Amino acid sequence: MSRFSSSRQLALSQKIRQINWVLILIVVAAATIGVAMLYSAADGSWDPWAARQITRFTVGLVILVTIALVDLRFWWRYAYLLFAILLALLLAVEVAGSTGMGAQRWINLGVIKLQPSELMKIGLILALARYFHGVSMENVRRIPYLLIPLLLVALPSILVLKQPDLGTALFLVLIGVTVFFIAGVRIWKFVLALAATGVAIPIVWSMLRTYQQKRILTFFNPEIDPLGAGYHILQSKIALGSGGVFGKGFMQGSQSHLNFLPEKQTDFIFTMMAEEFGMMGGLTLLGLYSLILVYGFAISMRSQSHFGRLLALGLTAMMFLYVFINIAMVMGLIPVVGVPLPLISYGGTAMLTQMVGIGFLINVNVHRDLYMSRTGGSMAN
Repeated sequence: MSRFSSSRQLALSQKIRQINWVLILIVVAAATIGVAMLYSAADGSWDPWAARQITRFTVGLVILVTIALVDLRFWWRYAYLLFAILLALLLAVEVAGSTGMGAQRWINLGVIKLQPSELMKIGLILALARYFHGVSMENVRRIPYLLIPLLLVALPSILVLKQPDLGTALFLVLIGVTVFFIAGVRIWKFVLALAATGVAIPIVWSMLRTYQQKRILTFFNPEIDPLGAGYHILQSKIALGSGGVFGKGFMQGSQSHLNFLPEKQTDFIFTMMAEEFGMMGGLTLLGLYSLILVYGFAISMRSQSHFGRLLALGLTAMMFLYVFINIAMVMGLIPVVGVPLPLISYGGTAMLTQMVGIGFLINVNVHRDLYMSRTGGSMAN
């Protein structure tokens, strides 16, 4: 029996045994830290954030396992359809989306306010992995074969930029660049794209809202507007510095509990954690993230299918970008953008996106011995 044939007949019990339960435990550990910080952010109350986060994580865990057990070829087959559905939802946001914090980003489904731009990050990785899976290494270096994937990146990025959500739009572009690089696109094409980006900066700048322009200008000198655009980052730096090595103690952070620290339950939750648990607490969380990234890279290397490798590496890169951008933002290394800290920040769609992404990562691990042809069909060993 071929190696593929045996994996084709993989029983449900075998799939469950091949799930990387250690990775899931690491994810649970990170989410537990998040719940604890949300409990602290509410001054020792489960409401309004911690209890809801537990519910969302539990639902996300069920979705994670479900995605992990579905045949990888199913996700290959419907990758474009999922991308198209998410693109349609982004268009729906333009027509009938809910507005919050100065941007029109959500669709109100009653039970949850869905933010399609978050889920599009995974949809884009799926679509690009599907496309490059079917393109040979020789053709992937030819410009005509890059037009379709460039369109796949450009369409959602432009729609998200119009909401306006500069941070997520740039995030989608970075995901696209990462998958292009993984797929084997030559470096000189990235240099050319970078030059084109430089030319387009004045155009993009003119498309930004006033508050977005202020964020970028304040990044270079927060002190020019300490009570306005520079307030977030200045308070974040104060909280980070006051935590020291071991922190002030659980629920003892002055910046967060005296409400000097803005958005402490979402974008700036790492700052609150560093104030209460210090450098050691921050390094502990970074250690958990590092383990997830190592597992993601190892899973991608073990996958026998090109689609699986691209998908796993793309999702691992997405996790890295989430962590890097959020922590760099709260440290003042990059301008303030609305990128949550994975598994920690409060938010329904953000948690769903991260759990779905890890579910696909584990799916690649479960089906690591699956061979797929360029057209997605089976291949014997």
